[in-house]
Amino acid sequence: QVPLVESGGGSVQAGGSLRLSCSTSVYVYKRHCMAWFRQAPGKEREGVAFIRIEDGKTYYIDSVKDRFAISQDDAKGTVYLQMNDLKPEDTGVYYCAGDRMATRYGDVCPRQRPEYNYMGQGTQVTVSS
Repeated sequence: QVPLVESGGGSVQAGGSLRLSCSTSVYVYKRHCMAWFRQAPGKEREGVAFIRIEDGKTYYIDSVKDRFAISQDDAKGTVYLQMNDLKPEDTGVYYCAGDRMATRYGDVCPRQRPEYNYMGQGTQVTVSS
């Protein structure tokens, strides 16, 4: 399993910000898409932000749109997740994930977990009210 290493999690109060980082190998970074998933206690793991590596096009689920921003640094092979105006419902373990496909010929990023077969160990984000 090619590792992805997440960092940047922590505990903040509602309204605060955190920036997560995901470092990985060139092999995983050069997938069609990279994504951030999160898993809240007792809930399914869900994808929250996606980025198409070839052109940087991004996608977000509605609950994080306008608050979260996913970005890439091609030189470092790193993906970031800037999280602003955090809410208690954002609490969970955040995972960086790599698309199982190296290319989807211009298609949008998939949103389903099975399409991402590279995933890190996760970093905890806790938001208190």
